[in-house]
Amino acid sequence: MKSSTVDVPAPDGAADAYVARPDDRPYPGVLFLMDAFGLRPAIEEMVERIAADGYVVLAPNLFYRTGRSPVVPVTDLADPERHAAIFDVLRPMIEQLTPERTAADGAAYLDYLAQVAVPGPFAMTGYCMGGRAGWRIAAAERHRVAALGAFHTAGLVTEAPDSPHRSAGELDGAELYFGFADGDRYMTVEQIATLERALDDAAVRYRADIYDGAQHGYTMSDLPAHDEAARERHFAELRALLERTVGQ
Repeated sequence: MKSSTVDVPAPDGAADAYVARPDDRPYPGVLFLMDAFGLRPAIEEMVERIAADGYVVLAPNLFYRTGRSPVVPVTDLADPERHAAIFDVLRPMIEQLTPERTAADGAAYLDYLAQVAVPGPFAMTGYCMGGRAGWRIAAAERHRVAALGAFHTAGLVTEAPDSPHRSAGELDGAELYFGFADGDRYMTVEQIATLERALDDAAVRYRADIYDGAQHGYTMSDLPAHDEAARERHFAELRALLERTVGQ
C-alpha cells in the first residue's frame, strides 16, 4: 500500500488530503468524503482498506478553509460527553460548506483525482455530512461521477428551499446507495420516505437500506456509535457499488 498526505489545489487555498493506492499502476479514482470529525487515523484506515481493492482513494480535509487537519481534537472522540463541546466548534465549519462551495471544492478534488488515477468516471463515498457533500458534488459533476455511497447521512431532507432532495433530478448520471441507521434521529423514517419519493420521481438509480440496530456514525471505529456488523456491511455494499460502476 502506498499512502501519503498531499495538498490539493482548491478554490480558497490548499486542501490537505490523505491519498492511498495499492501501487503505482493506474486505478479508478474514489473520492472519500469525511464525517464532521475530520481526517484522523480512523479515516486513514478506511481509506487504505478501500484502496486495497484496487482504487486510488483521496480523502480531502473538507474544512481546509479553517486550517489543516486535525481541526478538532481527535483523541477523545469515544467520550460521548465531549461531543456537544466539539460540535460547538464544528458547527461554523459545517455552515461554511454551502452548496456552491461544496460543488466548487468537489470539482477541484475530482480534477486532482484525474491526475493521479484513471481520469474518470469517479466514484464517491461519504459519511454523515460527507454523504450530503457527495450529493451536491454528484449533482454538479454528473458527467464525471458514476457512483455515490452515502452512509449514516443526515440533512438530505429539510424544509429549506435548497434541501438536497429537491435536486434529485440532477443526479441522473450516478448510481446511489444509502446505508441509513434505524437509530439515527437525524434521518427519520419519514425523511427517508420523502427522499425515496424524490429519487423515484426523478428516475434515479438507487437503493436505500436501513441497518437494523445501528446508530448515527456506525462506520467510525473511534466513535461511541461504532457497530462492527454494520460497518462490515457498509464495506461489502460499497465494494459491490464500486465494482459495478468504476471497477476494472
